[in-house]
Amino acid sequence: MVTTCATHIKTLTDLLQRFGMTLDIRPENVEIEGSFWGDSEAGLLGNKLVIRSDTPVHSALHEACHYICMDNKRRTGLHTDAGGDYDEENGVCCLQIILADYLHNYTREQMMADMDAWGYTFRLGSAQSWFTQDADDAFQWLTDHQIINQKQQPTWCLRD
Repeated sequence: MVTTCATHIKTLTDLLQRFGMTLDIRPENVEIEGSFWGDSEAGLLGNKLVIRSDTPVHSALHEACHYICMDNKRRTGLHTDAGGDYDEENGVCCLQIILADYLHNYTREQMMADMDAWGYTFRLGSAQSWFTQDADDAFQWLTDHQIINQKQQPTWCLRD
């Protein structure tokens, strides 16, 4: 079972504020506006991340990382479909793992386990194998766009 946002609202709110995002929490069993996948998966409406308490943490961070990693032009008209190319998607997956360490009582190891449980697919078979052995291009993409620094730490900046 994947970890939900229920116990991570405060630290998720604080994390998102660092990127100029807000958290819109909907009641359970109410449709999440802006959700690409539907059900309990997070949604994007401009700089607003829409979740419910049963939204998986990996989904919330993944969608937030799409916002962080997209260019200003796409960010301006954002509603539901973040779009992006292959390199950006890898950057998003990498960044969501990095940012997991900034949530109280959650770790990148838990994030990777949740990603695997949900069904993310990677060439090496797991999120952890990809992140530790095959994500050099994703780290480089994030560094090139000044989203992380050379020490693989967040710069707290959006992609220009």
